[in-house]
Amino acid sequence: MIEQVQPQPGGRDAWKTIAIRSFFLLVALGVLYILWPQLVTFLSATRELSGIDWYWFLLMAALMTGAFTAAWELTHIAVRGITRFVATTSQLTANALAKVIPGGPVAAGVTYFQMLSVSGVPHGQAAASLAAVAFISNLVLFSLPAIAILLAAFSAPIPRGLLPIGVVGTALFALLFTAVFTVVKYDKPLVFVGRIVETVVGWLAVKLRRDWAPTAQEFLDRRNEVVDALGRRWQQALAAAVLNWTLDYMVLLVALVAVGAQPRPSLVLLAFAGAAVLGMIPLTPGGLGFVEIGLTAMLVASGIPGPDATLAVLVYRLFQFWIPIPAGAVAYAAFKRKYGKPADLEGSTA
Repeated sequence: MIEQVQPQPGGRDAWKTIAIRSFFLLVALGVLYILWPQLVTFLSATRELSGIDWYWFLLMAALMTGAFTAAWELTHIAVRGITRFVATTSQLTANALAKVIPGGPVAAGVTYFQMLSVSGVPHGQAAASLAAVAFISNLVLFSLPAIAILLAAFSAPIPRGLLPIGVVGTALFALLFTAVFTVVKYDKPLVFVGRIVETVVGWLAVKLRRDWAPTAQEFLDRRNEVVDALGRRWQQALAAAVLNWTLDYMVLLVALVAVGAQPRPSLVLLAFAGAAVLGMIPLTPGGLGFVEIGLTAMLVASGIPGPDATLAVLVYRLFQFWIPIPAGAVAYAAFKRKYGKPADLEGSTA
């Protein structure tokens, strides 16, 4: 029998959840209001979609499907014993949720965890596996600017407008890689950080009258669970993460070619990495507005004419942002039909 955590949304926790979601909603509405004039100009390019040959749309659909398949496979590799049905439906649902709710990454992560738990994955394993997926996926993402700089260095100078993105991205990759390697390889640095967190959170728990009591040993235990979640399969997981981001990037590259632009792949990769980071900004669902405006500006900085950049980004976001939303709804319905509605864990995890 699968253990499920029943909802416990009691008074204070329920109001806290409502307050947090209301705050994110107000922030999202405010940001979208500011960005709205630019978004209207951006969306006005939809009438130009009819000028793109149909076979380009088929190619982009195939590439984006491949990118999502790689993401599903990454979950399947990280979570031992999970079926591909659960890996697919949980990833699609969480991805769609992150695109429709302000501050969506948090709710998406909770839902992802719930669905894995309801399907029979132990809570500890589900948490460790999702942490492993996030680690390896973000590691690949932050490596893209460094790779783009190396590629561009052998072709032509990098435009000044994109150079900061490459430098920051390279630094982030170096820091993240070093941090992950250190945390995985050695105990003492993790124990040191764990003791600091233990002291700070313990102090806050007393002030706020909460029962928070993290320990340095728990940090070690969670680290070991993350490492064990991948085990010897880290190479397969890395390959799936690389394939996921590569195919996603290829959709943008094909969109640029489809609109008649002549993109430099290395600079498009640099712009793509910057846009992926913009998409993580939780101020609007899925980075709506930030990605469209930011990615268009970065493509223009890379030498793509403004109208071509706008239309290409519009097409790219059609496959990367809009189509996965109804796909996630269908995936959730299929999951719910087989396993039932995931229990609401927010009350017990708040």
